Amino acid sequence: MSDMGGLRERKKAETYRRLSETAVGLFLEHGFERVTVADVAAAAGVSKPTLFRYFPAKEDLVLHRLADHEGEAGAVVAGRAPGSSPLAALRRHFLAGLDRRDPVTGLNDEPGVLAFHSLLYGTPSLVARLHTHQERDEAALAEALAPADSGGETGAGVGERLAAGQIVAVRRVLAQENWRLIAAGGRADDLAEEAARVAGVAFDQLCRGLPRLA
Repeated sequence: MSDMGGLRERKKAETYRRLSETAVGLFLEHGFERVTVADVAAAAGVSKPTLFRYFPAKEDLVLHRLADHEGEAGAVVAGRAPGSSPLAALRRHFLAGLDRRDPVTGLNDEPGVLAFHSLLYGTPSLVARLHTHQERDEAALAEALAPADSGGETGAGVGERLAAGQIVAVRRVLAQENWRLIAAGGRADDLAEEAARVAGVAFDQLCRGLPRLA
């Protein structure tokens, strides 16, 4: 990519980030339903058509915070070290996320993260949009799990899609349980050891149910 092309991409990414952060700040302060797209556009200093070019739906302004994690499970499987099984790579990745208190694991008690999670999980339209995000994660993971040689057929089969659904569901439930405990007043550092133990049990269950991927 040329320097000019790289600059354009960086400016575009910065615009996405600025619009999203402006919107999330307004939503946290006033409530998702009470803030309009016009309010966000005005606060960000852009027109509504410009805002919609970047974010086709109001909910996308919030979900952009998760954009870096979209397709993550599939990327972990596709980029795993030689000799490492898909589930071993995913287990290591999730446990590493717990260690660094990655917000997507639910094990993070920073006030800003707590406020964002409350916004996300407390707004029905955002929860519905999150399901679309998770479906794309499942599709990317299923493709990564598909055998390199599938007898001439391309793409993931039903077996890979079923496996991907189970794996994504386990990761989601683990994160939601961590978030539930944090929201109830728990501290991330106090919960970390148990969160890692529960994650290990969950991945052990996946290994027993999906031995081909273990």
